[in-house]
Amino acid sequence: MENLKLCESDYRFMLVVWENEPVESGQLVKLCADKLGWKKSTTYTVLRKMQEKGLLKNENTIVSTIVPKEKVQSYESKYFIERAFAGSLPQFLSSFLGGKTISAQQADEIKRLIDAHKE
Repeated sequence: MENLKLCESDYRFMLVVWENEPVESGQLVKLCADKLGWKKSTTYTVLRKMQEKGLLKNENTIVSTIVPKEKVQSYESKYFIERAFAGSLPQFLSSFLGGKTISAQQADEIKRLIDAHKE
């Protein structure tokens, strides 16, 4: 399986691509300059790196993703929970809520998600 672990700057770059794909590479350079403050060389370096990871393709100067955003987010979420909470989803939720309250609608939505993913 491709390596879906991304550093913060790579993830921000991927967000730009996901939001604008398919995007011409020259336009991607402009978007990264505007949104990320990057130089042309930085954009092309990260683009090449994401291609090598199997996340993007650049065909005839048109850049598009191979891996959907949801797949990367799922991987990143699992990695974070494993690293920060030893894989314990209840510990994560307890820490995330940290004494905050949520609406009844949010609680119902979380319950539906849990029910849909029970073994």
